[in-house]
Amino acid sequence: MVSLSNEKMRERGVFDEIAARLQRVDPDVTFEFGPNAPKREFVISAGGLKRAFLSVASFVGSAPPLERWWIIAFRPRRRPVNVVEFHGRRIDPKDVQFTLLSNGSLAGIRLVIPSYDEADSRLKQIGYLLLDEALGEYDVETRVGLIEMLPPEAAAEGRRYPLAELPKQFDE
Repeated sequence: MVSLSNEKMRERGVFDEIAARLQRVDPDVTFEFGPNAPKREFVISAGGLKRAFLSVASFVGSAPPLERWWIIAFRPRRRPVNVVEFHGRRIDPKDVQFTLLSNGSLAGIRLVIPSYDEADSRLKQIGYLLLDEALGEYDVETRVGLIEMLPPEAAAEGRRYPLAELPKQFDE
């Protein structure tokens, strides 16, 4: 049996309440809290869906200034890219590679993920979360076209680079 402190139980209750209220307005909008600090991040995300961008902009635009919170629209780039854990699967970004493609207007990305199996939807979700971490949710949704996820043994054109190099190459 797991015992939660009163503070953790209160935080979980607040988390559930915020989620319920956001879901009533737009079921695709999600959020995350940054680490405990004197001033914390409150990130409102479109859940990787361009359709929900207007809702995110509306939520963030109507948020009052809060002394202890930064209200942020869309998952921002993170330096360094964090390890992503999702429903029992864990991927370290140090083990992920990419190939960057271009069609002249949008970037394409082949993401090479250890143990990738197309049938495992958790790994696909982790891939998108890693891209959001590396490039930021807004850029992934507005400046990237093709996103292809592959296992390391897959044959694909183009040189592979460590995921840590993606932001620099993408911006160039």
